[in-house]
Formats: sequence, structure tokens, C-alpha cells
Amino acid sequence: MTRRDLQTTLGVASVAAGLPDETAFGGGGSGPGPSGESRKAYQDLLAVLHELDSRFLSPEWKVDRPADIVLGHRYLMHLLSYALDVVFEADLERPGFRRIVGPQRKFMGDNPDAIYYFAYIRPDRSYRVRGNTAGAVYTSFTLEQGTRDGHWPKGVALSINVDDLKVAPDGSYELILGPGKRPGNWYKIDPEVGSVTTRHYFEQERPAAGDRTKVIPLSIEPLDPVGPRPAPDDASVAAGLRRVINFMRSTTIDMPPFLQPGQVPTWVSTVPNQFNPAAKPGSSIGASFQDAAYAMAPYALKPDEALVIEGRFPKCRFANVNLWTRFQQTFDYTTRTVSLNRRQTKLEPDGSFRMVVAHADPGVSNWLDTEGQPGGIVFWRFVLPEDPIAPLRTEVVPLSKVRKP
Repeated sequence: MTRRDLQTTLGVASVAAGLPDETAFGGGGSGPGPSGESRKAYQDLLAVLHELDSRFLSPEWKVDRPADIVLGHRYLMHLLSYALDVVFEADLERPGFRRIVGPQRKFMGDNPDAIYYFAYIRPDRSYRVRGNTAGAVYTSFTLEQGTRDGHWPKGVALSINVDDLKVAPDGSYELILGPGKRPGNWYKIDPEVGSVTTRHYFEQERPAAGDRTKVIPLSIEPLDPVGPRPAPDDASVAAGLRRVINFMRSTTIDMPPFLQPGQVPTWVSTVPNQFNPAAKPGSSIGASFQDAAYAMAPYALKPDEALVIEGRFPKCRFANVNLWTRFQQTFDYTTRTVSLNRRQTKLEPDGSFRMVVAHADPGVSNWLDTEGQPGGIVFWRFVLPEDPIAPLRTEVVPLSKVRKP
């Protein structure tokens, strides 16, 4: 008997057994009333997916090259993967940390050297969080605003980093989140908070995000009993589908296509192959990381060109550079070198670095592999910098000039 045969048999058996009409459980048909909520929400989700294809992947967002449309469809599938895995099944009464990104799911500027977790929470509930640094050079918790009903964060209410966590010698820690003061390492939840994101940064030879054996002990539990989770019904499934819709829209077509003059962060360069000074993003940018300074620039290279980047790492807790697509997805860090942290970078005798972005291996240290993509983004992170960050000097040269004989 196949699985399909089993499903059919169970359906026939239910009818034969004289079970009540499914509408008694809030499920079923497409007619008026509560029984049609999930079907309507499902159809609305299909309509949104169609709108994303026709609008988000269009000249309205300056997506018109066939190659960019292909990358855009992949990006939308990664967003949908997260939405179905994390957003659809969200349970604010019984939250649990879920992995955000990895080698097969990338969005909103993922990082090969970091592992991220996310949980929806209620601002009127108190929670105990337990974890362990697990060898990370940096750990943080960010409480975000505007995430109710599946929306992408609109701001940061509070950032808690490893220096605040009271880490024990074995790497373990515990903190309490809630609206009212509780015993222990307590942090207040703002009334607009709807989620918490964790960051775990590693500087090692292989990208931590691609290591399937990497385990970060992490849990969150409500301090007050909430009882078992109710069985799914028409209303709860419909609500989950609407959260998916909100997430898909808020990460795409509900964002402005382009920042207006004066709104572009100072650390974002719009000139290919040139960087502005690194700076911190501020708390008003979505799920921004408060302890990091960023520098970002698009790259554009012909097949026989290379982008040489020279600079110096500041004294900081963590630093790396990685290559993104135009949709802020890292290139393939499991089979290529598309990012470099300080441990992976070979320094010059004077302590500076020289990195080479190119389509082909020039045979020198610190090569960043573009996968042959003619354009993309070069993105830098400097976590808890203690020194001024030296300017990143760049030059586009013939590949033959940097190729090692």
C-alpha cells in the first residue's frame, strides 16, 4: 500500500465510521462561514506569490536581466522556505528558537561565519532563555519591534551581547526576558517587541554556517504555565497562512524599491568597486546589528578583471568580508571561498591585508571567488570595533597583473 492509498483509505474509513462533519472542527469546504478561512487565505497566498513574480522581479525593482530574474526566483523560494518553516507554525505561547539561514536558505544578508536563531515572543509574557557560547567569539540577543503577525522587523528595542550575559566558565548563561522585573539576569521587553534574534559568530578555518555538526545549546521557555498546544483548526491554519503572506510582502514589495537621496546609509556605496567609510547602522534599520560597523559596495568585473582590496583589520571581536548576490544572498560557501574572516586571511608582513575578488583563481592568497557572477555585493562586518577602521582601498586591474606565475 502506498502513502496515497493509505490517505484515501483513512478518508473512506472516517466516513464509514460516521465521524461528524468536518465543519464541526472548523475545517473543510469553501462555503461561507468559518469553514472557508484557510482556503481563502491559501488562495490569497497564491495571489501574492504571483504578484511577487510580476512586480518584485520586474523593472519596477530594476530586475530585468534574465540572470537576475533567475536569482530572484531562488531568493523568493528561500524566503518561502523560512516562512513555512518558522512563520507559519509560530506559537507565541510556546516559543522555540529556529535556525534562520544556512547553506540552502539565505536571505537578508546571511553570513558564512555566523549561526542565527529566531523566536516569536509576546511582550506581555516572561521567558527564561538558557544557552552556551559553544566556542563563538561573539553572542548576542536582539529584541525586535514590528514583527507581530509575521512582518519583518521594523526596529530594534534592545541588544544584549556576550558582555552582558554573565557567562559561566563552561560557556553557559541564562537570562530572563519579560515586561516586569524578575529574579535573575532580567531584561525588560518593550510593548512593541514581537521577536528575538540570536547571533553566534565564529572565526574558524571552515564557515560555521556550513558545519552541520555545529551545535549551539539554546532554549526559551515561558515562566508561567500555558498548557498544551491546541489542535490546528480552520482559524489557526488561516492565521498561519496570513503570517506567511505578511512575511513575504514585508521582505519584498512592501519595502521601497529604492532608497531616496539622503536615505542611503553612509556605509553603503553606490559606486561599483569603491567603499565608503565603515559605520554602524543605527537602530531604525529593520533587524540591524547594533554592535557591528558595516561597509558595503557593489562590484562589477569583466571576465579578465580583478578587484584588489587593501586594508587593515581593527582591534575588534570579529571581522569578515563576504560576497552577496544583488538579493543579499551569499555565494556558495560550502564549495568555494566566497568569504574570509581574520583567521582565514593571510596578512602582509606589516599586518595589513590584500584581497582579490576575481572570476578565476589568480593563484594568490585571499582570493574571493565570484562564481563567475559579473556583478554582486562585497560586504564587510567589524563587530565591537575598538579602533578606527582604516579606509578600504580598491583598484580594478587586469587579472594577469595579480595572477601568480
